[in-house]
Amino acid sequence: MRAAVVRAFDAPPSYSTFADPTPQAGERLVAVTAAGLHQIVKSLANGSHYGSSGELPFVPGVDGVGRLENGARVYFGAARNLYGTFAERTLAGDKFCIPLPEGLDEATVAGIANPAMSSWVALSARAKFTAGENVLVLGATGVAGQLAVQIAKHRGARRVVAVGRNPEALEKLKDLGADAAISLNQDRDSLTEVLRNEYSETGIDVVLDYLWGQPAETVLSAFTQRGLRKSAPRVRFIQIGASAGATINLNAAALRSSGLELLGSGFGSASLEQIKIAVAEFFNAAVATPFQFSMKTAPLSEVETLWNRDEPGTRLVFQP
Repeated sequence: MRAAVVRAFDAPPSYSTFADPTPQAGERLVAVTAAGLHQIVKSLANGSHYGSSGELPFVPGVDGVGRLENGARVYFGAARNLYGTFAERTLAGDKFCIPLPEGLDEATVAGIANPAMSSWVALSARAKFTAGENVLVLGATGVAGQLAVQIAKHRGARRVVAVGRNPEALEKLKDLGADAAISLNQDRDSLTEVLRNEYSETGIDVVLDYLWGQPAETVLSAFTQRGLRKSAPRVRFIQIGASAGATINLNAAALRSSGLELLGSGFGSASLEQIKIAVAEFFNAAVATPFQFSMKTAPLSEVETLWNRDEPGTRLVFQP
């Protein structure tokens, strides 16, 4: 079959041939119709993600949309490390193969499901979010962040605060549900003060963090309290992505002086069943009220050329 094939961790996949997959127990053969180029796909392909097996060669791609042998349209997760979704055919695990509702375009689902899942799972499974709470999205101008703003508002957040760098995207987010927008393009002391005011005056219940690194350090330092008080507001800081850095410096006082709870959300911290439920809930919500989402499609044959071409706020979807 034709597929994108990773033969080296320091080079883009090439469009070439790869052995046809043979289903084993608990697997289904899928004819792939669309697969999204998500950040996790790139991280696994370059070997930097914690889920990387280190084995070469392999087909990249963690999820996709396709048709089963009976013709049913499904959204699915890849079943085996070597057989990802950037191929004409692949394998889907029985436990993560979700019928696609009518009214949802296959390419759109391939692009939107993974980034939308990140905030839906984080809110449901990790933050235990309830309607009426306030949510801050750190890294709100990327694809997943823009969806996180919309999803938080859709699920009943009283106030959504978007934090990011791109000024045009931040302004746009006000039309997508953000009640306030905070720019990361300011000195650290000023940013800390703005975030501290948001925390102390309006309240922050949940942080969805797509950045980590220095931006996360600044947000966490804004929660550090001075002086003794009986109690501090509870804040669930949910770590989802690390596009600004893999590590942070965390002052112990930030934990001791606040109601801060640090949690991660991703494969491993959320169960497969929780992720599956989140995806199905999102699909039902998207059928009723579509979410705004920017996407471009391309033939899989162009994967090597387009692999490192980044358009902020837009998700690239490959179609075999």
